[in-house]
Amino acid sequence: MAAAEQGKKMNMRSGEELNVAMCALKNNTDKTSIQPNELFHHIINIVANTTGCVASYNPPSCTNTCQDLKYRLITGACNNRHNPSWGASNTLLLRWLPSQYEDGISEPKGWNTDFLYNNFSLPPVREVTNKIIHAPNKAVQEDTVYSHIIIEWGQYIDHDMAFTPQSINIVKNMWGSDCHCANRNPKVCFPIKISTNDSLSQSGCIPFYRSIAACGTGDQSALFGFPSITSPREQINGLTSFIDASAVYGSTAAVENKLRNRSSEEGLLKVNALYSDHGREYMPFVDDTPSPCIQDTNAANDDRIECFFAGESRSNEVITLAAIHILWVREHNRMAKALKKLNPHWSSETTYQETRKIVGALHQIITMRDYVPKILGPSAFQKYVGTYQGYNENINPSISNIFSTAAFRFGHATIPPIVHRLDSLYREHPQYPNLLLNEVFFRPWRIIKEGGLDPLIRGLLGKPAKLQTQRDIMNEELTEKLLVLSNNGSMDLASLNLQRGRDHGLPGYNDWREFCGLPRLNSTLDMRIAISDENITRTIIELYGHPDNIDVWLGGLVEDLLPGGRTGPLFACLIGRQFRVLRDGDRFWYENPNVFTEKQKLELEKHSLSRVICDNTGVTHAPHDSFLMANYPEGFTSCAIIPGMNLEAWKDDPEQGASCGLPKKIENGDFEYCSATVLIYFCYSGYRLEGHEKLSCQGNQWKTTQPPFCKDIDECQDLPSPPCHTSATCRNTLGSYECLCTDPYELAEDKRTCVDSGKLPRASIASIILVALLFLSWAVTCWILVCRGRRFSFKTSADSLHREDQRKISLKIDCCKCHEMRFSPYPSMTLETTQKVPPCNLVEKEVKGKTSEIWKALEEQAPESWTALQTIECPSVPVDP
Repeated sequence: MAAAEQGKKMNMRSGEELNVAMCALKNNTDKTSIQPNELFHHIINIVANTTGCVASYNPPSCTNTCQDLKYRLITGACNNRHNPSWGASNTLLLRWLPSQYEDGISEPKGWNTDFLYNNFSLPPVREVTNKIIHAPNKAVQEDTVYSHIIIEWGQYIDHDMAFTPQSINIVKNMWGSDCHCANRNPKVCFPIKISTNDSLSQSGCIPFYRSIAACGTGDQSALFGFPSITSPREQINGLTSFIDASAVYGSTAAVENKLRNRSSEEGLLKVNALYSDHGREYMPFVDDTPSPCIQDTNAANDDRIECFFAGESRSNEVITLAAIHILWVREHNRMAKALKKLNPHWSSETTYQETRKIVGALHQIITMRDYVPKILGPSAFQKYVGTYQGYNENINPSISNIFSTAAFRFGHATIPPIVHRLDSLYREHPQYPNLLLNEVFFRPWRIIKEGGLDPLIRGLLGKPAKLQTQRDIMNEELTEKLLVLSNNGSMDLASLNLQRGRDHGLPGYNDWREFCGLPRLNSTLDMRIAISDENITRTIIELYGHPDNIDVWLGGLVEDLLPGGRTGPLFACLIGRQFRVLRDGDRFWYENPNVFTEKQKLELEKHSLSRVICDNTGVTHAPHDSFLMANYPEGFTSCAIIPGMNLEAWKDDPEQGASCGLPKKIENGDFEYCSATVLIYFCYSGYRLEGHEKLSCQGNQWKTTQPPFCKDIDECQDLPSPPCHTSATCRNTLGSYECLCTDPYELAEDKRTCVDSGKLPRASIASIILVALLFLSWAVTCWILVCRGRRFSFKTSADSLHREDQRKISLKIDCCKCHEMRFSPYPSMTLETTQKVPPCNLVEKEVKGKTSEIWKALEEQAPESWTALQTIECPSVPVDP
């Protein structure tokens, strides 16, 4: 299980690290002298292995233990035994249509102001927001059919399926600035232009960080021998694609391990040790304090409420979303305790995995039975999803780029501007008033200090969702007052959505209509087929010039809603197709035979979100279907009669394991039954099993020559996949490791990379001045000794290098860092571009360790390549100051 996860894991930052390492390598060597042959490929392979980028091309290895076949891997890998990466975390988002970048490789749509689409430039996204999407709060219409909780479930389940990491840390730490107006780095920044009279015009633009490029795609693809035009920029899904409750349990072994209560024999999740909700549990807080969550301005400085820690990193975005997360932590622990009571012989691991399996199935049932048909409407659901026909191993269940980046973001237009908190009779709460949306962003203290979950949950059940209309698409809480922790100031969610689609190179609205078998709309008259509001179509054409230019998120959003649905035809098609492949391509889908017994499946289908609420809050009355709007007391039912599953269906045969009793438990590990007479031992993450894995019951005793034990793994010695970035020092700890930084550097958010803290080191000012003088003297010497000539060449053999020769090469390499150079691994290709190398101090700070590692690897692993690389030609151009 652990081996498969380790083999599959791809570091999200590896693509960025490859950029940094190759930047240093190409600035140290004139690659134009190297021909596109096996020698160069050998060099690139060494570079890729050194940065970890190669991991993205190695499929995970799958084992056949009874545990791996019975339960999902936390990473989602090996769900499909023939294609083990399908649906796994940290793999590519699927392209259902080819990407459209302005340079065909990486530049986002709208990057070049002189780039025309059907003879028109794309309009700035903020202008689209202001003229089409923005709506004042008072103009919002209420949905008379569906309650507010249907919106929260949509956001929650979206966070269970997809997350695309952004380049925010790379920008701040490598290039030394944020993605504001002045930063025009197409690899990482794509700032949103705004007019001077705009309400968000504090800085002249909205910062925007591009999604991280998948390793070896876009600008990096030529380094791996692929023409960039055939391997354009792709993006990553950091989560498992499957509907598997990864929002509760995590999508990596490291997160899962932090969430679990390993000291419990009941397979529980960790809960908050400081606060409770009238005796009910909260999620734990994050380890890193102080956390960035916003504090109560009336509270004392030492009375902090930190961010909650969940299986998905966005759980604190709004308190209503956090409430759904808390519900499921409580549901897991409630069921785990009940299952352990029914099956005392179950190990902690068995209890945890069986509970996780049930909770994942409930996520599938609530989503596919109760949620998706309401969004698509009955006809579209039948057309695009249909009834379950069984598992199909030929279907790729991975999340598509169009679904994650555009189609499933339809829900942003249905978010109401107010969060209601209601009392036990579903009236406005006398103690906890309603809140505007901007007052609940990243404020978990409002849950803990203001009444807990019950008032919030009753507000979600008893108040309506916002009705999506063509004239009032998104309320001002989201277009003018959105808060994200990575940026100071208000943001605009609509503009971020539009810009994200352009960042990902999504094809336009008409291309996707054609993909779905819908007619293309080639004129304003044609657009009336899909959009009945003529004022909207007129404004859209005034902005975009031609229907083909329309951003797909906007086009899908303004279409007339289908009967009984909450999307138009285009989004119904894209959302329906995605949910169908998520179901049919999932080997662990709850309806698939052998996943659950027929008796268990019948019990699962009795359960509902309303039952989960009743079992885990103080709410006493709820609708049978939580998503349907009802006015209390009509439409509400006592929790005492809302049906739920009977866990007796999970009670094992009492004879299982009885003849041999319980086996001996091992420290830092556990056991799992494969059958009534066979079990396997395994170790927790960070440990390796030593000894016999399998144990058999023969007669009345477990037969084994010697009990196994769990040995600590020294992750710091894992050379192929080092846990810490080369900028940090790795220190092994019991069952884990720690990445350490030297002053004045500190760990970045990934907890493995050292970045500048912005503080002066503990050295004296005199020492700093002395170092500066020495560096200046070195630079002058370098210029005099090395860079005076126009061009020079230095050749030698790695086997016969003397110290003086090595010193000259090193001196020359460092000097060349500060030059403008031309680089192409394949001179015959027309991809050469003059690139401005960042100042030496910025490059050296980030890549010195990685570059040294690459040079060492080249010298040791490829002496012929190393010898060839000693021919270094450096143009005589002024050093960049």
